[in-house]
Amino acid sequence: MTRVVITGLGAITPLGNDVTTFWENMKAGVSGAGPITAFDPANFAIRIACEVKGFEPTDWMDKKTAKRLARSTQFSIASARQALTHSGFEITPENSDRVGVVFNTGGGGISTMEEGTRQLLAEGPRTITPFLVTNVMANAASCLVSIEFGATGPLNTSALACASGNYALVDAFHMLKRGEADVMIAGGTEAAISPLIFASFARMGALSTRNDDPQSASRPFDKDRDGFVFGEGAAAFVLETEEHAKARGAHIYAEVLGGRLTSDAYHLTAPKPDASGAIAAIKGTLASTGTKPEEVDAIFAHGTSTPLGDVAETLALKTVFGELAYQIPITGTKSQVGHTLGAAGAISALAAIKTIEEGIICPTINYHTPDPECDLDYVPNEARRHQTNVALVNAFGFGGQNVVLALKRYSENGVKKG
Repeated sequence: MTRVVITGLGAITPLGNDVTTFWENMKAGVSGAGPITAFDPANFAIRIACEVKGFEPTDWMDKKTAKRLARSTQFSIASARQALTHSGFEITPENSDRVGVVFNTGGGGISTMEEGTRQLLAEGPRTITPFLVTNVMANAASCLVSIEFGATGPLNTSALACASGNYALVDAFHMLKRGEADVMIAGGTEAAISPLIFASFARMGALSTRNDDPQSASRPFDKDRDGFVFGEGAAAFVLETEEHAKARGAHIYAEVLGGRLTSDAYHLTAPKPDASGAIAAIKGTLASTGTKPEEVDAIFAHGTSTPLGDVAETLALKTVFGELAYQIPITGTKSQVGHTLGAAGAISALAAIKTIEEGIICPTINYHTPDPECDLDYVPNEARRHQTNVALVNAFGFGGQNVVLALKRYSENGVKKG
């Protein structure tokens, strides 16, 4: 039975543009939130975000390539290059057809469309770049990674809103299990901090209004939460079959056990009040991977810091795990990196892998006032030593798409999960 393992990691995040910096800041409980610098937010009701800082595209690709690409695609290439380098795997003409790419996103180059529209109205059609369409298309994130590194195996992009990044690993997992590739580059990316998109989210009422204290604005599961902090970033992974990884002597960070995708079939933005879709995703993940509830050591929550979402997720966890739910540490990574939409699940998966590797679970920061409806152990405010063998990563996207991913500490003689 084919087992799937992770051998490479990459990160472009509001807390650092490499895995080490990201993880050190996560453990330290640092917030990536601050005043918006991507555009002038003076006339906006909400003026804070979790931006990627100090990102230089030419550190990761040549100047010509960087100039032609949307920021979200730049992030995908940069994080994928890190993951490939860390994995020690080289794509060659001889193996390229056995290397695939799944890089997901919520909006792709949507902010590039906004910029192009402004330019069209101000300067006319002859000023528009011929690369606009290829920048805007969601599959640019995967296609450009494939082109940049010469991976000619299976290639896919799925847009599952806030669950996109998590699903990339599930999709890549199944491709490897089916024998379609030996190696997959997978991840999630998003870069949509632009006036039009930001204004829409603000009008939706989804964002925190704490302009004067941005670093405490994102507070998943806290009673005084008032919405999420908009973010951007990417995380990438190299996944391989166990046989392929062992044959080349690769370092294995974790094993992917599998995951499950379900739908609420309820509302475009609000979670189903009975959390039945999320419950089905969690139960389905446990069943399909042969994982017992008591084997789950940590849960990386979707935890958006919205009034409805955090309650629904807590209900789902208590329904699935019963009294065990009170014993499992549950952390909200968005308290530190904000809600990075299509990258969110991938960034949480990266945090889960580092927790499995180091035995330290990052905190849910800004947790000050307990909510009677959110009464589990959310690892408040400080990282915690916690031996983790199995971790679940939750991601619940707009439209009611629920993805749960199961990761495990790798053991060569461990039970092989399906």
